[in-house]
Amino acid sequence: MTKSEIRLQYSGFALFIAKMLSVATGLAFTYMLTRTATEQQYGIWSNINDMIAYFAFLAPAFPFWAMRFVARNKEGTVKTGLLANLTVSMIATIIYLPVIPLIMPLLGISQTYIIPYLIASIQIIETHLTTMLESCLRAKIPQTVGYGILIVESCKVLLAYILIVKLQQPIIGTLLSLITAFGVQIIYYLKLLSQELKQPVNWNYVKEWLKGSTINIYYYVGDRIAAFTLIMLIAYDPIAGPTARGMYQAAITITNIITYSSFLSFALYPKLLTENRIQDITTSLKTVLMFAIPMTAGAITLSSSYLIILKEIYEEATPVLMVLAVGAFVQIISSVFISVLFGLEKTDEKAKISLRKLVKRPLFMAFTLPYVQSAITLPTTFYVLSTFAQNQPITAALYVAIIDTIARSAMFLLLYIIIRRMVKLNIPWKNIAKYVFASTVMAFILFLIPHPTRLLFTLGITVAGAILYLTLLIAIDKEARALANYLWQEIKFKVKGEV
Repeated sequence: MTKSEIRLQYSGFALFIAKMLSVATGLAFTYMLTRTATEQQYGIWSNINDMIAYFAFLAPAFPFWAMRFVARNKEGTVKTGLLANLTVSMIATIIYLPVIPLIMPLLGISQTYIIPYLIASIQIIETHLTTMLESCLRAKIPQTVGYGILIVESCKVLLAYILIVKLQQPIIGTLLSLITAFGVQIIYYLKLLSQELKQPVNWNYVKEWLKGSTINIYYYVGDRIAAFTLIMLIAYDPIAGPTARGMYQAAITITNIITYSSFLSFALYPKLLTENRIQDITTSLKTVLMFAIPMTAGAITLSSSYLIILKEIYEEATPVLMVLAVGAFVQIISSVFISVLFGLEKTDEKAKISLRKLVKRPLFMAFTLPYVQSAITLPTTFYVLSTFAQNQPITAALYVAIIDTIARSAMFLLLYIIIRRMVKLNIPWKNIAKYVFASTVMAFILFLIPHPTRLLFTLGITVAGAILYLTLLIAIDKEARALANYLWQEIKFKVKGEV
C-alpha cells in the first residue's frame, strides 16, 4: 500500500465522482427492480435490507479502530482486522439463519419469502469483509474505495439485467446481483492489500479493539434502535405496511444520492489523524457544501420527476422525498463533524485503548446521541402510525420522514455543541451564501420549466441544472475557480502517470 500523503480534495473528488457515476447505474438497477416488482415486493426487499443491517450492525466496530491503527503504521493491522471481522460475521450469520424464520411472522411477512431472506445471509459476511477492507484502504489510499464502487456498480447492473429483467426474478435476482458484485469488489480490495496481508497477525490488537469496541457497540445498538422506526413502518399495518415501506424506500433511494456529497470529506478523518491540520476542516466543509446545497435544492424541485422515472405510482411519495431531502442535508453536515470528532480523538494514539478514558471523551457523548434520538422518534412514531395512518401508506411514510428529519436536526445541533467544545470551527459563511444564491437561481429556473416524466429527459434537465449552477458559481466565487483549476491539474498529472 502506498505511503504517500493523503490528498484531501483529490481523494474526496475521486469518491464523489465515482458515486455520481454510480447514479446512472443505481437508477438503472432500481428502475429494473421497481418495474419488475410490485410495490409490496419492493417493500419486502427493503425489509430484507433492514434485517441484514440489524445482524451486521457490528461490522464497523473493529474497522473503526483498525483504520486508526493502519493510519499510524501499526504492522499486521490489515490481516488481523480481516480475520477478526470474518469471525464476527460467521457468528452473526449463524445467529441469523435460525432466527429470521421466527421474525418474519411477527412482521406479517409470508413464509413464501423465506428463501430470499436466507440467501441474504451471505451479505452479512460480505458487509463485514468490505467494511474492514475499505477502512484499511481509507487510512492510506482513500481514492481506491471509489474505484471499488465503480466495480460494484458495473457488475450489479449487468447481472440485474439478466436475473431481474430476463429471468423475471425481482427479489432473488436482486440479491444474487449484489452478492456477486460485492464479491468481485472484495477480490479487488484484497489484491490492493496483498502486501499487508503477508504481515503477521497481532492478536494483541484485537484485545485493544475489544475494549474500544465496547463504546462502538454502544453506538451501533443505539443506531439500530433509532432505525426501528422503519420496522414499525412495515409492521404497523399488515396490508398498508409493506406499501408504505416501499414508498419510503423509493423516496430515500433518490435522497441517498444527495448524501454522496459527504464523500467529498472522505479523506478528512484519516488526514486529521496523521497531520492534525485544523484548516482542513474548513476546506472540507466548503467542498461538501458546494455540492450538497444544490443537490438538495435540485432534489426538492424535481422530486416528482425523479420518482416517476422509478415507477408512476411512486409519484405519490413526492412529499416524502422533499422531507427526506432536508434530512439528508442535515446528515451530510453531521458526517463532516463526525469526521472531525474522530480525527481529533487521540486516546488510542499509542495502540492502547482505555475504556475508562473513552467514556469521559466527547466521542462517547456523540455515541449517546442515537439513544436521545430514539427517545424522541420511537414513541412518537408508534403514536402517529397507530392513531393517524391506518391503511394510509403515503401518510404513514410522510409522518415517519417528518419525525426522523426533526429528530436528526436536533441531534445535529447537539453534535455541533460537542464539536465546538473540542475545536474552534471556522464556518465559511461567505462561501455558503454564494452556494445558496447559485442554488436558488438554479432551482427557480428548474421550477419554472415543465417537469419531465421520462428518464432521459429528466437526466438531461438535471445535467443542465448542474451546469447552470457550476457556471454561475465559478463566475461569482474565486475559490470555486481555483478548485476547478486544481482538479484539472490533478487529472492531467494522473493521465501523464506523474501521480
